[in-house]
Amino acid sequence: MLYENEKRILQEAHLMLERYNLAAYTSGNVSLRVDQHVIIKPSGIPYSKLMYEDMVVVGLNGEVVEGNKAPSVDTATHLHLFNHLDWARSIIHTHSTFATVWAIMEKPIPVLCTAHADVFGEEIPIAEYAPVGSEAIGKSALKALRKSGTVLLSKHGVLIIGTSVDDSLKKAIFLEEVARVSYFSSAWGNPTSLSNSEVQRLFDQYKSKYGQR
Repeated sequence: MLYENEKRILQEAHLMLERYNLAAYTSGNVSLRVDQHVIIKPSGIPYSKLMYEDMVVVGLNGEVVEGNKAPSVDTATHLHLFNHLDWARSIIHTHSTFATVWAIMEKPIPVLCTAHADVFGEEIPIAEYAPVGSEAIGKSALKALRKSGTVLLSKHGVLIIGTSVDDSLKKAIFLEEVARVSYFSSAWGNPTSLSNSEVQRLFDQYKSKYGQR
């Protein structure tokens, strides 16, 4: 079996999505790039039944290298992004509730709090609407994508690109929290965004000082 350890990591990552209420039943997916291959969740398998052996390995042009199940219907989206972003190693797609509300309203998420500035360093942009099941979403997301590696998909959900599975998971979890706080803040009144200079200062500080070295 190819990439057994990586498949186990992906299985746990999918369970983390469900644990944090970022995905339900069969929706959403996590992928991981390893050299010239991408490992991705099979299509339509409930999280409660998902086994690491179910993960599908595909080449960067989409051919199935290993696996007896059909890969996610979002595989073409993941591959388009992996083929155009050298730094990308893991991609997460979810329909997490509050982030998807912003996507449905076709509004970027403004930087209203310091936690948003810390993790993302910019407002969360929104990509133009694109149909599911082809490269179209990947192309639309790539046009809107900026330094955070995070983008809202109009009328659909979110895409998060990371340098590792841990990186993309962290951003997916924080994105929903930021979306939730921003939603309630905006419903309460008319909050002002942090200035661009303060957002950049907080982002740089978070990268250089937060956590263990």
